[in-house]
Amino acid sequence: MKVVVDLSRCEGYAQCAFLAPEAFRMHGEEALIYDPNPDDAQRDQVLRAAAACPVQAILVDQTEAPHVPAEASPS
Repeated sequence: MKVVVDLSRCEGYAQCAFLAPEAFRMHGEEALIYDPNPDDAQRDQVLRAAAACPVQAILVDQTEAPHVPAEASPS
């Protein structure tokens, strides 16, 4: 999962920091610091945070690399 925040749109409402504090945090009153590659365990929190952003500044890319099965070893 990848997260991108359009910092030019972000107005510092901090809803994301309340809903996903491990992925988003405020530095001072207006500057947002975020993890661009949050752990999958935070997926639900990050998605809720993105949905709650009043200015829709958070973009979450949930696409993952396709799973390539390991070659079966000959017996």
